Amino acid sequence: MKAVCDALGLARSHVHTRLHRPSDWHDARINRTPAPDAELLGEIQQHIADLASYGYRRACALVNRQRRAEGRPVVNPKRAYRVMAEAKLLLPKAPRRPQSSRKHEGRVAVSASDTRWCSDGFEIKCDSGETVTATFAKDCCDREIMAWRAWPGKGLPGEPVREMLIEAVEKRFGAVEAIPEGRQLEFLTDNGGAYIAGDTRAIARSLGLKPVTTPVCSPQSNGMAESFVNTFKRDYVSRMDLADATTVMAQLPAAFEHFNNVHPHSSLRMRSPREFRQHQQRVAQTGSASTSA
Repeated sequence: MKAVCDALGLARSHVHTRLHRPSDWHDARINRTPAPDAELLGEIQQHIADLASYGYRRACALVNRQRRAEGRPVVNPKRAYRVMAEAKLLLPKAPRRPQSSRKHEGRVAVSASDTRWCSDGFEIKCDSGETVTATFAKDCCDREIMAWRAWPGKGLPGEPVREMLIEAVEKRFGAVEAIPEGRQLEFLTDNGGAYIAGDTRAIARSLGLKPVTTPVCSPQSNGMAESFVNTFKRDYVSRMDLADATTVMAQLPAAFEHFNNVHPHSSLRMRSPREFRQHQQRVAQTGSASTSA
């Protein structure tokens, strides 16, 4: 069989499939009526109306999320790409970033939640000339922003970071003393003064966290936090009303909630962080039920 297939230039798997087809098989691709695109285009436009920075993959993920909830068939991303291309809704290709001369072979992402958290600070410039500074604590597995702090003014003081850590531990473990004994939970940051301060590191250790800082001049070692800052500024800050610090501060809670509940993430199979956590919990419960049975 192999010699015959090689001589004819055919794959053995294809020949095997054709030989074992049922007698009533027919090629569904012939005389197939293409699905109308107007309905899909309307759904895409509805989802990206306020999310102009979303590309076809995230737009398709939002459409499919709604279709699954309604019990309707999902859409292939290739079809979403074609429909958006015909309607001129595709984003321009992002320019390639210059590669760093410092080689980075580490991996920030982890395979289980509450194994490594990361954090960074960023500034939002207001039209009034004011600045809003924010920081966050993010899980390096499920990408959820567990806690965040923001305040008008420049600089990253240590007190908001310490408050944020306490809130993050309470959200994940129920109480600040609830981290299991012997659990290894890293807190990855850069070398900012608020993070390397003695009080901050002491609080982190008392909560059961292990402070870990990146090498100097190596932002890619905290790449997940850096990536979130870029995403947050591109998808949320860019469409905010930046009139003044008070106006910006009022919009931040909704932006962080949208990221946790709605924003599709490619590393999470286009799920949002909280969708991914719910999926993890269902898988864990299913596995526990199978084991007990």
